[in-house]
Amino acid sequence: MNRICRLLRSKKGFSSAPWAVVLTLVSLMLFVILWQFARLVTISAGVKDAVQSAVISTSVGNYGNVYDGIREGYSGGYKYSGSAWKSAVSTGNIYGRLDNLLGLKTLNGKHVKLNPDGTEYSVYGLTVDVDNAEFAPNSSAVKQFSATSKITLEVPLSFCGDVLPPMKIQLCVKSKYTPKF
Repeated sequence: MNRICRLLRSKKGFSSAPWAVVLTLVSLMLFVILWQFARLVTISAGVKDAVQSAVISTSVGNYGNVYDGIREGYSGGYKYSGSAWKSAVSTGNIYGRLDNLLGLKTLNGKHVKLNPDGTEYSVYGLTVDVDNAEFAPNSSAVKQFSATSKITLEVPLSFCGDVLPPMKIQLCVKSKYTPKF
């Protein structure tokens, strides 16, 4: 360690110049890695917020069906059809809302955000699971109306070209309807 410190403090130009180049390159690499990490975190947080907004919009879209049932007898969205009660909830158009919120285009089965350099990120594999409340609950633990969605986010890395694989994560968002009264 002392030898390295002496080399860095040395007045000789031929021994400290390579160290200056090495330190500059290492600092630049660390900055690029931190910038890429911040980019990935920002994109994933923005997409998760947009998916959450779309799922909440779906839950709000089911408000009329769910509220009527809960107000009358602590059940979810059911309609009497023929001779039986049937679940009356909708998964909504989450992809349509995401396309509007994030400015996505559909390419090869994926919803893609494009920038001048190519693909910024893509989302695909949306699954929506709407859980209706029980029609006639028989316990104190009443199952609530909820909408759960899972979607895959893929962000290509803009570091080292195509050497590194893209970041792929699955975002999970859940929304519940809770009556106030």
